[in-house]
Amino acid sequence: MKPKVYIETSIPSYLTARPSNDIRAMANQNATIEWWENYRFNFDLFISEFVITEVGLGHPEAAQRRLSVIANLPELVVTKEVKMLANALITEGPIPTKSEVDAYHISVATINGMEYLLTWNCTHIANATLKPRIEAICRKYGFEPPILCTPQELIGE
Repeated sequence: MKPKVYIETSIPSYLTARPSNDIRAMANQNATIEWWENYRFNFDLFISEFVITEVGLGHPEAAQRRLSVIANLPELVVTKEVKMLANALITEGPIPTKSEVDAYHISVATINGMEYLLTWNCTHIANATLKPRIEAICRKYGFEPPILCTPQELIGE
């Protein structure tokens, strides 16, 4: 059985965006494309209603490109446990209220047993200073958190 990966919104965003002139964004875009083309087949990929909602926002043509790359990915179920854990991630510390959807991405991946959460959100998700606190809260409620990582970190065969 392949490892399970939750694809957070930033992945289809970088994958389908017009090439950026910003060197860091360009590097992230290239890494995302390389991962998608060469490594995604080593994993079972999943999304959630939060990803679908977020990628559907913005310019209609860009939204359609993002929606098309995730169209065939299975959608994880949002349960009361997902809501409870997301609330704990906000009220107990690491995720600010204004970034509630980030807590939901972490929570839905955790509750549904994903091994990895793939993201470019290094502010509130794949953030080395927040990871220990995120993991501690997940474990406090009896769940094993996924590994929070970027495409550069999830190269495997």
